[in-house]
Amino acid sequence: MKRGEIYRTAARVSERGDKPGFYVVVSRSFIAQNEDVSAVVCAPIYSEILGLATEVAVGPAEGLPHSSSVRCDFLALMFKARLSGYVSALTGRKLLELDRALATALDLDI
Repeated sequence: MKRGEIYRTAARVSERGDKPGFYVVVSRSFIAQNEDVSAVVCAPIYSEILGLATEVAVGPAEGLPHSSSVRCDFLALMFKARLSGYVSALTGRKLLELDRALATALDLDI
């Protein structure tokens, strides 16, 4: 598991109305790849695009069924075991967009 990878949950997630969903790993790769760490911070992916500065547009090019958005305002701690379905990894350009959206969501002055 690495930062910027998209996974699908097989289990129902209460934060998503008890439905499975897609998530992007936003924890640094050292944490994501460390087998002794059981959870990572993720940003959920929603099918609705609101056009916020805290969103990253994703879609079929990233292996998703339709146009969607990564919502960096709603970060969640997820157990790695729940992220069971690898989908794809964000490209360098999309990772840069993710960094900008996270900085805005967390009100970081970079």
